[in-house]
Amino acid sequence: MKNKTLSPQSYLLLFTLVWMAACSQPNKLNYEHESNKEISTAPTEAVNKQAYVAMYQTQVENTLYGANYQVFDKDAQISEYVRKIFQDKQGNLWFASNAVGVSRYDGNRLTYFSDKQGLIGSQVTGIVEDREGNMWFSTNGGVSKYDGKAFTNFTTQNGLSSDRVWSIFHDSKGIIWAGTAKGLSRYDDGKFKSFPIPNHPQSVVRSIAEDKQGNLWFGTDGEGVFKYDGNSFTAITPTDELSDKHVMSILADSKGNIWIGTRFGGISKYDGQSFVNYSTDNGIGNNEVCTIYEDRKGSIWFSAEGFGIYRYQKGEITNYSQQVGLNIRAVQSILEDKQGRFWVGGGDGLYRRAGNEYINITKNGPWDDC
Repeated sequence: MKNKTLSPQSYLLLFTLVWMAACSQPNKLNYEHESNKEISTAPTEAVNKQAYVAMYQTQVENTLYGANYQVFDKDAQISEYVRKIFQDKQGNLWFASNAVGVSRYDGNRLTYFSDKQGLIGSQVTGIVEDREGNMWFSTNGGVSKYDGKAFTNFTTQNGLSSDRVWSIFHDSKGIIWAGTAKGLSRYDDGKFKSFPIPNHPQSVVRSIAEDKQGNLWFGTDGEGVFKYDGNSFTAITPTDELSDKHVMSILADSKGNIWIGTRFGGISKYDGQSFVNYSTDNGIGNNEVCTIYEDRKGSIWFSAEGFGIYRYQKGEITNYSQQVGLNIRAVQSILEDKQGRFWVGGGDGLYRRAGNEYINITKNGPWDDC
């Protein structure tokens, strides 16, 4: 069943509409009872607008995330919005942002890479590393390849289906795949080529995964999931009991299950025969699931908009959010690194697990073991 509760996007839309109304008619909202009086409002107009924005933003945040939600110093964060976390073969940690490119922590210092250094886009949606140690980034301006010294960029002029790239994946055969806003692309012989999904050539490909058999799974925003076995595609749609066709994330776990996170239907576990769905109807706080991750012990972690993260372990689901210090409104990425450190990124920055709690990691750390 679909969740009838308003999504965070709905609340934000409501906030935007109210704010627009307030900004367009501030005097009417404040002085309607004095309509017959002549009042000069020019000096206070900007102040009024700021007050409206602050008031409604607080109401929206309280509604979505609870009255105890803490807003941290945005300037101190690695990024206001950490979309992806990745550790390369050398042990460097990479953090993708929503607006300032990508940053790398090498154990000593944090380095930022943006268009000034040659990165093709400001919003980085994915990070992978190829067999040669090159870093690949999917962005809102195309795909960037970084060899440690310089960037090589790929756009529609180099074969991408669209410059808006939502996902990037390096498969077991060494092939780079890019999921764009207008279909799937594959890197071959130095450039990208369109690799259309039959009957859905311009699907928005949000996520890509590979299972133990080498099958590739593509999650689309509107057409469900497609499995590619190297020869042909098979559609996995809501008619097959998938909770929602708007897919945000996919994970192929170590036990052979496929986990599918959706925008409106929660998360689905697919064993190749049937689905088990988890939503607001049976255990999670919101039906928008943006990321899924499996840790070393085989536990499955996933996000739910406004409710931090959940751990699925032996059939039980446990929530970790504000009560343990995880003050992220929208979790976008989860990673357990080679050292066993557990990282969570999203709206309002970067966090790391420290014992039974989570701490905010800013530009100044703390980076050392907690």
